[in-house]
Amino acid sequence: MRIASLAVLLFAGLGLSSLLAKQKLNPINMEGIRDASTLEVEVIEDWHFVSGKVPTRQKFMTIRVGEFWPGKEYRVPVRLIVPADKKAKGIHLTGDHAFNRIQTERPLRPIETLLVEGGVGLVYTVVQNLNQSGQGVLSKEIEARFLKTLDPRSSVQTWGWPASLSRAVTAAYSESGYFEQGKVALSGGSKNGASPSMALIHDNRLTAVHATVSPIWASPLRLSAEGAWEKMKQADLAYVEAHGLDAAEKDKIFNHAFRGGYFGPEYVSFAMAQGRTWKDLKDFAKSLADSVFISRNKDALNARGVDLYFAPGTHDFVCYDIQWGGKHHPDIPVYFKTNSGHGKNKGHPARETDESNLQAFLLQHFFIVEGELLSPPEVSHNRLGDALEVKVQFASENPAESGRIWWMFNRGIDGSASYLNVPFPDDQWLEMKFDMKNGMWTATIPLNDGAKTIDFFSNHRKTIRYRGEDYYSYLSSPYSRIRLIRR
Repeated sequence: MRIASLAVLLFAGLGLSSLLAKQKLNPINMEGIRDASTLEVEVIEDWHFVSGKVPTRQKFMTIRVGEFWPGKEYRVPVRLIVPADKKAKGIHLTGDHAFNRIQTERPLRPIETLLVEGGVGLVYTVVQNLNQSGQGVLSKEIEARFLKTLDPRSSVQTWGWPASLSRAVTAAYSESGYFEQGKVALSGGSKNGASPSMALIHDNRLTAVHATVSPIWASPLRLSAEGAWEKMKQADLAYVEAHGLDAAEKDKIFNHAFRGGYFGPEYVSFAMAQGRTWKDLKDFAKSLADSVFISRNKDALNARGVDLYFAPGTHDFVCYDIQWGGKHHPDIPVYFKTNSGHGKNKGHPARETDESNLQAFLLQHFFIVEGELLSPPEVSHNRLGDALEVKVQFASENPAESGRIWWMFNRGIDGSASYLNVPFPDDQWLEMKFDMKNGMWTATIPLNDGAKTIDFFSNHRKTIRYRGEDYYSYLSSPYSRIRLIRR
């Protein structure tokens, strides 16, 4: 008989009023996460030699993450990969694996080859929709329970997925003959960017996250601020009218599955349909924010010395709040690939084609390299008649190698249909000039008559060299929105 921990039993039984009576919610119990004795490992393939360009030893198994609530167990598959001739020290952990693919051995990717050659182990697990692993019934049950209780433990976004990543680390470290404790870097996009970000906040064994198109900031939309939602609604109505959209197209906008979502799919409309109020949702969002958002944990993460890198996309419906993020958290390192996001394939003729940000990030995190990744720069602007002068300055000891700027006039507000659907124009970009005297990158943007706002950002290259190969990393200036005042 399996006995759930007292903490789990108590938490699962709490009603909404009890949950919100607490100042902060924390669904991640790290004492339980670190307990290897509760993994209940089921070995599918024990340790064995795998030939290849870089030979490895691998093990495939499933582990017990825990229970969403008593009787609702959650298990995930885990594949462990270490060098053929020595223990691994350090881990690159990813959850972006389909259930059917993780079960079979496959050739290592080029960056994985470099990591294993350098003695770093690989840990694969699955952070995907539960339907993919034959747990569709459980998926529906936890979704219904979450909407009814707003219990973050009853959610794959705020418990199941981040907990599974940390439990995979526990599983790896329990194999003491194959892993030594060292740095642990996580990477991935969308749910595989959000889940590592949340896991990093709670698990001090984790040392780095490279996340794309996933939440970063606790913006008003995410915190269920009614005023922010109303502004988005009014902006959407204006967009529908301006573009003459029919009822079906309008419905797609107003019933979008993700925009406005807290830390994943949007649930506000569903929760309110079950009788929740704006106050309920705001109190819940506020009480959980410190547990899920990187922006609420910057000081603690800096004190731990973690490495962070985010690529939110300029038009993404999961990370839909870069205007707010750039204004309030300019010190979080980000890279904006122009006109990018979930399902965005248009691109931009001037966007980077040689970036290898993930490779550069991981190589610098684990190994000694030539060069250093850029830190977020300071950005300033000055109105010069019918133009806007923009200045971007990096730390003098670690300068950028290039500068390129993009802009858009009258862009829609965060999360709105216009924000998601109107791209940066093909002709609104410039190569920046480097002012050697003042150590800054500059650009002068011609302003459109009648423009009320201008949004802009710039991208800058820094080369990382490892084993004779160059890896081009890019970092953006903080995303900026400027209100233009008529002369």
